[in-house]
Amino acid sequence: MGARSMSGNLSIDCCWTEHWEFVRNLRNHPEAKKGFINQKNIDWLTHKRYMVDHSKDYWVLLKDGNPIGFVGSVDGDIRIAIVPEESGNGYGKVLINHVMEQRPSSQAKVKLENEASIRMFEGCGFKKKYYILEKEDETESV
Repeated sequence: MGARSMSGNLSIDCCWTEHWEFVRNLRNHPEAKKGFINQKNIDWLTHKRYMVDHSKDYWVLLKDGNPIGFVGSVDGDIRIAIVPEESGNGYGKVLINHVMEQRPSSQAKVKLENEASIRMFEGCGFKKKYYILEKEDETESV
């Protein structure tokens, strides 16, 4: 299955091996990483092993043929990132709507302080249903 054309210069493509390094680099980008629960950098070998198992669950947003974002749904959990210079242009909603067409039972786990992501998901029809409370690691606060 090739890229699905959209309006203008946008398309959504399957996450082929040629996109794996883009996904890893964006996932490790300091601005994008803030939105993920796991804040650690992902090395290439770990990422490659993960993508071998899960690339079928990811899609890449292309603008003029160049990747600018990705979305995935693994075990029903949505993972999404847009390159920082393209954020705020509605591309996240495009990807959320796409993943919900592909994986309609998916859900989002969003950090409370990530107000932009909360607005984006709510703008796509998501509703707050749960709060997950975690005890802070006391060794980090020392």
